[in-house]
Amino acid sequence: MKKIELDVNGMSCGHCVKAIEGRVGALSGVKDVVVDIANGNVSVEFNSDVVSLHKIKETIENQGYYIG
Repeated sequence: MKKIELDVNGMSCGHCVKAIEGRVGALSGVKDVVVDIANGNVSVEFNSDVVSLHKIKETIENQGYYIG
């Protein structure tokens, strides 16, 4: 398992938390997703043999947020 922390811009409310945690958490190979709005980051624990970091980032960006 790998654990990463991504800086994500555009998160501001509980809907943002649900959107990201729901979509990323539904990806096969993702074990845990924690959104921290106050610090503007998302922590993801995942199996890199099953899901790529690129796919995780793409899923977040497809929700309208920016990784930066």
